Amino acid sequence: METRVAVMSIIVERGDTVEPLNALLHEYGEYIIGRMGIPYRPRKISIISIALDAPQNTIAALSGKIGNLPGVSVKTAYSSVISHE
Repeated sequence: METRVAVMSIIVERGDTVEPLNALLHEYGEYIIGRMGIPYRPRKISIISIALDAPQNTIAALSGKIGNLPGVSVKTAYSSVISHE
């Protein structure tokens, strides 16, 4: 299976989407290398970055599902590192 390393940047503007977001991240947990979340209280948002090593279509599927959550923005940056496992 061919996998890529990627970083997903997520901005959460609505507190009621945190639970469904965490459920999605748990569902894709086997591909997550690490996660960092920063609550930015003055603006009432959360900033999350996720490092992944997964097939490109899996990364795209997760990004699409996250992007469909109300009040959530997501961008993904892919590295050129590809593994054939």
